[in-house]
Amino acid sequence: MSDIPLHTFGRSKQSKAGYTPLSNGEPGDDTRESTAGKMRAGIRAAASSASAIRKGKQRERYSDDPDEEATLLGDASHEDGEYRDAEPTEQRREPSAQRSILSRKARSNDKSRTVPFRPPEKLQSKFPPNVVRNQKYNVFTFLPLVFYEQFKFFFNLYFLLVALSQFIPALKIGFIMTYIAPLAFVLTVTIGKEAYDDYKRNLRDREANSQKYLVLDHSGYSESSPEGIPHTRSVPSSSLRVGDLVVLEKNQRVPADLVLLRTSDSSGTCFIRTDQLDGETDWKLRVAVPACQKLGSDRELLTLDAEIYADAPIKDIHTFIGTFTINSPPALLDGDVPMVQVPTVEPLTAENMLWSNTVLAAGTAVGFVIYTGAETRAVMNTSHPETKVGLLDVEINRLAKILCAVTFALSFVLVALNGFRGPWYIYILRFLILFSSIIPISLRVNLDMGKTVYAQQIMSDSEIPNTIVRTSTLPEELGRIEYLLSDKTGTLTQNEMEMKKLHMGTVSYGFDSMDEVAHQLAMAFGNAEQGHGRQNPLQTGVQLATRGRRDMSSRVHDVVLSLALCHNVTPVTNDDGTVTYQASSPDEVAIVKWTESVGLRLIFRDRTRIELQTPTGSRISFDVLDIFPFTSESKRMGIVVRDSQSGEITFMQKGADVVMTKIVQRNDWLEEECANMAREGLRTLVMARRRFSEQAYAHFKEQHHLASIKLEGRSEAMANVVAELLERDLELLGLTGVEDKLQDDVKSTLELLRNAGIKIWMLTGDKIETATCIAISTKLVARNQYIHQVAKLRTSDQVRDQLEFLQNKLDCCLVIDGESLQLCLNMFKNEFIEIATKLSAVVACRCSPTQKADVARLIRKFTKKRVCCIGDGGNDVSMIQAADVGVGIVGKEGKQASLAADFSVTQFSYLTKLLLWHGRNSYRRSAKLAQFVIHRGLIISVMQAVFSAIFYFAPIALYQGWLMAGYATAYTMAPVFSLVLDRDVSEDLALLYPELYKELTKGRVLSYKTFFMWLMISVYQGAAIMIMSLVLFENEFLNIVSISFTALILNELIMVALEITTWHIYMVLSEIITLFIYAISIAFLPEYFDLSFVLSSRFAWKVAVIVAISTFPLYIIKFIRSRVAPAASSKLL
Repeated sequence: MSDIPLHTFGRSKQSKAGYTPLSNGEPGDDTRESTAGKMRAGIRAAASSASAIRKGKQRERYSDDPDEEATLLGDASHEDGEYRDAEPTEQRREPSAQRSILSRKARSNDKSRTVPFRPPEKLQSKFPPNVVRNQKYNVFTFLPLVFYEQFKFFFNLYFLLVALSQFIPALKIGFIMTYIAPLAFVLTVTIGKEAYDDYKRNLRDREANSQKYLVLDHSGYSESSPEGIPHTRSVPSSSLRVGDLVVLEKNQRVPADLVLLRTSDSSGTCFIRTDQLDGETDWKLRVAVPACQKLGSDRELLTLDAEIYADAPIKDIHTFIGTFTINSPPALLDGDVPMVQVPTVEPLTAENMLWSNTVLAAGTAVGFVIYTGAETRAVMNTSHPETKVGLLDVEINRLAKILCAVTFALSFVLVALNGFRGPWYIYILRFLILFSSIIPISLRVNLDMGKTVYAQQIMSDSEIPNTIVRTSTLPEELGRIEYLLSDKTGTLTQNEMEMKKLHMGTVSYGFDSMDEVAHQLAMAFGNAEQGHGRQNPLQTGVQLATRGRRDMSSRVHDVVLSLALCHNVTPVTNDDGTVTYQASSPDEVAIVKWTESVGLRLIFRDRTRIELQTPTGSRISFDVLDIFPFTSESKRMGIVVRDSQSGEITFMQKGADVVMTKIVQRNDWLEEECANMAREGLRTLVMARRRFSEQAYAHFKEQHHLASIKLEGRSEAMANVVAELLERDLELLGLTGVEDKLQDDVKSTLELLRNAGIKIWMLTGDKIETATCIAISTKLVARNQYIHQVAKLRTSDQVRDQLEFLQNKLDCCLVIDGESLQLCLNMFKNEFIEIATKLSAVVACRCSPTQKADVARLIRKFTKKRVCCIGDGGNDVSMIQAADVGVGIVGKEGKQASLAADFSVTQFSYLTKLLLWHGRNSYRRSAKLAQFVIHRGLIISVMQAVFSAIFYFAPIALYQGWLMAGYATAYTMAPVFSLVLDRDVSEDLALLYPELYKELTKGRVLSYKTFFMWLMISVYQGAAIMIMSLVLFENEFLNIVSISFTALILNELIMVALEITTWHIYMVLSEIITLFIYAISIAFLPEYFDLSFVLSSRFAWKVAVIVAISTFPLYIIKFIRSRVAPAASSKLL
């Protein structure tokens, strides 16, 4: 087999799309793996590798059957191409489909695919359906999963067991409803909320899945149908399958990952918006497969005998490896000799792909579905949301376990002291149920109601309008954030570019003096026209008064003209007559808009010509001879144009100052001015040019062509020719400063958050230079702080060196690109996170959505601290869902992030109020409320224990029936719950002293220390009330109940009053009304209260003494503490 020469015939020279031509007859590689490895190693070898893959494929396909191999590949003496020509068209189409199936069988576990045009049903059914599904549950899993989520909390499980125990007669104590009602209430609320949320998700999914798309239909195709108009049918996006040909209209969402075959633009290009995928709002250029773009019409795609090979689906949206193969030329007549050798193989890269969830920005396009559903890049980059649980709930769950142990120990001790008499195990269980109020179910009810109040307060705050709380279980988390991970584009910036400065060495034009530029430009063009053309500007300047003035206007003319020509912007006229500029970079659009504002307007642009309108209204035209596009490696963009009028050839180049300083002529101002503009947070571009004679340009063209047909090291050779012949001694024209407008109050917000002890990371899909600029302009990096850039790391040694450097310089800001970040995480995950989390600021650029989410998870896992993520685009959804708290901004990029987030805000600056005020209050209040409710349950259990111990360790309830039911509800509920309105400082102080927030992140408001303090208070008060009631014991048992219970209720009301820092009208009312309700209920409960005794003076003084003994010492301790060790907030009051 290895002796069959399989030649692949490529195109003779590089295509317009910048594809690398195919090498001729390169020896095949026996293993697909090594070939694929080579392909990944270097894109420049894409074509030759692609052909090798194809050969590898063909060998692999027929390994099962040597006869089939012989018949399909022809005899060894035949060239592959010759054999195919002899084969009739009909026979040829069939095997390509069969071969694909064979190849899939051979590699069932391999997800790479070779899909023919018009694939068979069997092949299509092997790939996942193209369905969007964000739902958490279905009909069968809903109840089991919701119950699991609830009962995995020890808290709820404990109550379920206690409630079930009441159905056993021997264990029944009091009303069964007092045990079941609170649990049922909590579960009903939770189930209702989860069901509603999932129903909304289901509606959104159904809407996305039912969007209609046009598909080219080969079944309805007939030769007699009108020329050029293919038969189409409309299908919902969920019915699209691999191999379908989808027709996309302008502003339509791409429903699956497509290979772009044809566009309505004759050049075979189109623009897409990728904001929901990578968060960048600039438009990206995509190129159609040249072989398909050359076809006469879309309908010819239906008869094309071709197939597409694609690698297995991966997450990376910037890479794609595949090939496009035409097995026989289109419309081949019998006996006709094809003009090209077949099969022709063309490489496919990410430039030819339309990823799902992107939007076609202009024109129409036809795409070939290659990945669907779960295999699309968009789905692979989104993670499934897990149910988020607040840290406070976890801490309280932990305390509940301690309380359970206390309950069990107490029950066991009481039975043991009684000498394990009688059916002691039943006594233990009865004691457990008697003491079950130690872990009060009302705690869950109170906390859930508290969360609802906090959510309502956030949503009704007039200073942060339209803020929505989507996950009402997390308001307390906002008070404990230590890491904030923010997106850049649309979150910190508005993504609106504006040209702010033009510097020309001796003179600088600011934003307010641009009219002077317009004036100079008008003078230059006016004089140029009077002087009959612009061949010699020196002659035209004679009419001007001073040489300096003439010199200035011609310099302004040169720099503005260069800026108006050196770009990739295309003007597009909309239906309403307005003109919009299309470009892959918003910077370029900003500069072209600026040249228009000073009088030089871009009217027309295609691949070969640019037309401008001058300030005088006349048009000037330029032929585009060469374009050298911007890449992240070269950091510059060049263009060679010929003036149609004068025939003068000029090479113009603009780029980043780091590369341009080496290319332009020597000067003494460029570096200094670039540094000045960078400090202002402006994005700088250096503009330069060089004029050429026809001979010099012809020489360059010849050398460039020779380099472009090299087989080895082609791109390096071409770059060298450009560097040697064009990029030398360029005349420096000027320096532009473009501002990326920041969101309102971003600087002050970041400063406040940093003072609050929050470490801020910026994760963006943008370039390193841009991200560094924004880090400076937002004051994420302090003035004069060292910025350490880490990019293009390749080896573990380089990573180790960088980490060692950072370890010794923890006060710097780290800027790292996605590639290096991935390498760091793969090789030294723990070391990297340990060092990075200590740095004051980190900026990660070129991050994929998954990387953002991974960083969030790593920080959470490694530091065990609370992480908040904020973003505004579809690419931020994974990060938002991976955080402890996700905040989504409703932005220009749509509502996808806002809908997936726990909190939705309309601008970044609202974060200050959300965290420093609402978050701080929610956490403090819930901590106080939780401990008070635990105290309320403990105190009554201690009284029960003392009572049982005195009365021969009998498991008899001290308070029964209505008293127990009323204790946790009518008698104490309102005052205790009113603690959710308490606040220690005013709003202005909380925002003025963000350091107060830092105190909270230590978690001292609710800790084991505070918990044991409340435990001691409960034991002291419970014992004091019970023992004093027994000391002052009257002859009847009935009186001890009324005395101790009244003392208990008064004690709780006084304790609430002692806990309050700032009184609210509802607090006062709740105390008074509760006391009133208790007084009235005494009259209606004669079985517990003897009215004549209750109204006597003996009762009053005894209760007063008991309450004084239980509460007065605590008041004294609190007073001393406030003087000796006051809280941080009280120092500010």
